[in-house]
Amino acid sequence: QVQLVESGGGLVQPGGSLRLSCAASGFIFSSYAMRWYRQAPGKVRELVAVITGAGTNTNYAGSVKGRFTISRDNAKNTVYLQMNALKPEDTAVYYCNAAVIVPVGLTNYWGQGTQVTVSS
Repeated sequence: QVQLVESGGGLVQPGGSLRLSCAASGFIFSSYAMRWYRQAPGKVRELVAVITGAGTNTNYAGSVKGRFTISRDNAKNTVYLQMNALKPEDTAVYYCNAAVIVPVGLTNYWGQGTQVTVSS
């Protein structure tokens, strides 16, 4: 059973930092790319960052490039999102995502989300 569990959200002042974690289980973690999405109130969910299975390649949304860093520890089945220089517009629920091949086919899995609020 695939499970993704996020942690690390919270309230932070503009310019501050947070590190999100997503613990994965139920699949061969190192074989799959991992993604972070976010959804602000009244807005569509958007892709923030993606990292390949081996961790050798990453990609970012333009709005976070240079401020956020995605990484992974395949020994711990965990993916991280380091967020620096946070802005109020980064306020959103952040979700971990994996598209995993299971017996019924390719299936999208989501964590429960973790709230990030950037406010003074």
